[in-house]
Amino acid sequence: MSGIIPDDRPALAVLVGMVLGCAILICGCRKRDAAAVPTLKTITTPTGIEMVLVPAGSFMMGSESGEEEEKPVHAVNVASFYMDRLEVTQKSYESLMGSNPSKFKDQSRPVERVIWVGAIKYCNMRSMKEGLQRCYNIETLECDFAANGYRLPTEAEWEYACRAGTEGAYSFGNNARDIDGYAWSRGNSNQSTHPVGQKRPNRWGLGDMHGNVAEWCQDRFGKQDYAKLAGDNPRGPAAGDERVLRGGSWRAAADLCRSSARASETPGLADACFGYEAYGFRCVRAAP
Repeated sequence: MSGIIPDDRPALAVLVGMVLGCAILICGCRKRDAAAVPTLKTITTPTGIEMVLVPAGSFMMGSESGEEEEKPVHAVNVASFYMDRLEVTQKSYESLMGSNPSKFKDQSRPVERVIWVGAIKYCNMRSMKEGLQRCYNIETLECDFAANGYRLPTEAEWEYACRAGTEGAYSFGNNARDIDGYAWSRGNSNQSTHPVGQKRPNRWGLGDMHGNVAEWCQDRFGKQDYAKLAGDNPRGPAAGDERVLRGGSWRAAADLCRSSARASETPGLADACFGYEAYGFRCVRAAP
């Protein structure tokens, strides 16, 4: 005869209680995990670009286990700002600048073969198109951080946004073998760029922060000055012949796509042999 005999009922009650307790615990953990990932405000600009409002905060910049130019690790405070959710595409660049310098032609791919000066000219053009103040003086290459228009991110802003509250080697953890889910790099790119936004974004919804194209930053590059990029909203060395590139690219090994990995190039480089076809950018602007 099937069924539960009276003596089995206490044991069953204990078992049911354990199952329910585990279910509640699991649900609670899931809720806490979900709460740990903020839902950030996004906007779409008049020129059709989606931007994420990156919240103000503090982080430890650099890596003691990285290259020498990533040391020492130092504390940085960053004010809130808007950042393009994805890298600037060929479509967006061509619509404003009237030309497309890219090698890997595709309107949905990031624009590349863009020198640093070309990137800041795009920033100014996008600002003017939307009736905002231009950030850059093209004659002096100086940036007016008080202007409400578009500019390149500082190196500190870029790393802060890439990390998105994480502390590992990558925004997705420490295991380089997981990079294929988040980036187009040497191991999976087939030696070219790819349409933006195909890989998983970081916790703040920013895509292609690792790989695809290396992204120009506002800062001049300085190995000896890196430790000085501390405190509130650092803006890099006052002088230097090279500008910072961040994020690695389609041609870079996974290690060069880490959140703290640094690279640099001269602003007016025009030689594809030195990686020119792997250079792109995204824009930021001050939060109101």
